[in-house]
Amino acid sequence: MRTFPLAASTVALAFAMSACSSSVRFSSRGVQNSSPPSNGGLFASTPATTPSSGKQTAAPKTSQANASTLKTSDMNFSGIASYYGDEFHGRKTANGEIYDRSEFSAAHRSLPFGTYLKVRNLSSDRSVIVRVNDRGPFKATRVLDVSFAAAQELGLVKTGTAEVEVTVMEAQ
Repeated sequence: MRTFPLAASTVALAFAMSACSSSVRFSSRGVQNSSPPSNGGLFASTPATTPSSGKQTAAPKTSQANASTLKTSDMNFSGIASYYGDEFHGRKTANGEIYDRSEFSAAHRSLPFGTYLKVRNLSSDRSVIVRVNDRGPFKATRVLDVSFAAAQELGLVKTGTAEVEVTVMEAQ
């Protein structure tokens, strides 16, 4: 009977694939591969749709004004950031919101949607608060994509990219 080899190979494949998925943990010492940190109030819960209706909800405004309700955590990382081009304005992001280039938002590969980040341009020392609402960047050498508004505030529109330090924010 061929059922046993099929079942065994299915289990082996599932085990092998689970080993391929890895989480990234951010700490004051940089990036570490391990299980993700527990929520602990670090991440905002902002669903893009209401569960009962499935209709899209408006994205909360993210700007420098809400920085007073956040404090820095000890979770940070650094690297190259870039920004969204105009061709993405008006398109859906990974969490279902519509990308608005005038909002302070960002794309990150693994941080939960709704996470607030303080992004500091290391060459200009300018910083902004953004909210993660999309996945990316899709270039391996970059750690974050920010909206056009955030890029303007950070001073990276002219150059297109900048070395940044990113700190995960906590609610106070």
